[in-house]
Amino acid sequence: MRHSGQILTALHGILDHMSNPSARMLRLLSLLQTHRFWPGTELADRLEVSPRTVRRDVDRLRELGYPVDASRGATGGYQLQAGAALPPLLLDDEEAVAIAVGLRAAAAGAVGGIEETSVRALAKVVQVMPPRLRRRVDALRTYTVPAMLGGPRVDASALTVIALACRDDERLRFDYTARDSEPARRHVEPHRLVPLGRRWYLVAWDVERGDWRTFRVDRLTDPVPTGARFRQRDLPVESGDAADFVRARLAQVPRRYQLDVIFKTGAATVEAALGNAGSVEPLDASTCRLRMSVDELGWPAAVLGMVGADFEVVGPPELREFVREIGTRLLASS
Repeated sequence: MRHSGQILTALHGILDHMSNPSARMLRLLSLLQTHRFWPGTELADRLEVSPRTVRRDVDRLRELGYPVDASRGATGGYQLQAGAALPPLLLDDEEAVAIAVGLRAAAAGAVGGIEETSVRALAKVVQVMPPRLRRRVDALRTYTVPAMLGGPRVDASALTVIALACRDDERLRFDYTARDSEPARRHVEPHRLVPLGRRWYLVAWDVERGDWRTFRVDRLTDPVPTGARFRQRDLPVESGDAADFVRARLAQVPRRYQLDVIFKTGAATVEAALGNAGSVEPLDASTCRLRMSVDELGWPAAVLGMVGADFEVVGPPELREFVREIGTRLLASS
């Protein structure tokens, strides 16, 4: 394969002489860089061209050094070769900013073992960004207050293995330690990874128990793909959304404290500050109610202060006393 810089130069040379085809080829390359198999008819529909035009564009990419595999026939399609030298990564503005922001968050340390790697990757991404995108990233960094809520750290390699198994519809085995129980080997069909509150959850069909389960990723170890493929099942929630499924399961788990807090601000403000930390019910345009089920009061008290609005603790009394003690301590140290 040619050097990536030569490929980009050649590609831009072609694109200078083509307008609509240039945008189409960039879109085609962006789709192929997901490394999934794309049926030719689906690519043609996505690009709004004929299958013959897709074949011509693929041939042009090959001339530029991109190793694209093709299969013929009614079920034929295209896929970028696995294990080939990585071609230049094409990102639109929103994708580039999202990656930079995500790397900054990873460098802060929610996922164990990737802080240093994230810093190195972030330096490379920002270095090749045009100034206009660097300014956007800097603005987000300067005017965003991170929510450092702590919580259990998860293993980065485990997340990667699980995510790939979800993508490839491949069964997994891992050791799992549920609450108040001994470690047990589990065999699952992984569906989705869901970051919720301060934790990561895996939503999966438990093969041996014949039912859907949620697994806290910080409680599982040694995830291993089995090589066995499966067909994804429909989640037993009306929305079909994995996050809704996790919330419903967590709501069934008995917690020590049921928090009830009234905020003197709109529901959108509280939801923007707390994300998935609890359920928010608007009472009127300027007040809302937050409900949370928790086992300890430290981090809920912290997130209440992050909203930046007056609030009233309806219950439980333990939270009211806890917040009062924190306020007294902060005033005494000011």
